[in-house]
Amino acid sequence: MNERILVVEDEPTIATGLRDDLELEGFAVEVADDGTAALGRILEGKFDLVLLDLMLPGMDGLDVCRQARLKGIRTPVIMLTAKGQEVDKVVGLELGADDYITKPFSRRELLARIKAVLRRSQESAEPGKIHRFGDVIVDTGRCEVSRRGERIDLTATEFKLLQVFLEHRGQVMTIDDLMREVWGRDAILTDRVVYTHVHHLRNKLEENPQKPRFLIGVRGIGYRFDG
Repeated sequence: MNERILVVEDEPTIATGLRDDLELEGFAVEVADDGTAALGRILEGKFDLVLLDLMLPGMDGLDVCRQARLKGIRTPVIMLTAKGQEVDKVVGLELGADDYITKPFSRRELLARIKAVLRRSQESAEPGKIHRFGDVIVDTGRCEVSRRGERIDLTATEFKLLQVFLEHRGQVMTIDDLMREVWGRDAILTDRVVYTHVHHLRNKLEENPQKPRFLIGVRGIGYRFDG
């Protein structure tokens, strides 16, 4: 079955162009033109990925992403941002977006980002095993993380990042290593994206994120997972 993508964009010309390009690639595409309607569609849980514009009527993209994650929706989200919205990009990632792309973007770049995010999401759902560190339990087969029986919601990218750390316990992973393992060799992103995702993981997994016990920073190099 073709992957289903929800395009959330209030500019009709851009929305139509995105829909046409994605349908040519074999995706099943639906369009929403305001944030409130988009959130309702996302909560239905029938999409494989959401392309979410930041600036929307009714409810902006950041609020849509925040509300979806609070309600336990893990559908991958790629945020569409305008040039110069660096702060909003970082906030979007902190709220649970899996990636972002800056307008104007090429069709080739957009498709590469979509395929990379979908691949990470699918890899996270493959059969796996149980990992434990501290009072955290990670079930890679069910894509579930919990602490003392309480579920911890991670985005697809956060889960993939955690998997990479689990697979390389005790090893120092450079920023480039993490970019390659999590986002792929062809990803176009900055070190800040990695820092933001690690920061988010710490906030969710560590008892004291300011004094991490498991996700240890190695100055000038990257990170080491000591779980």
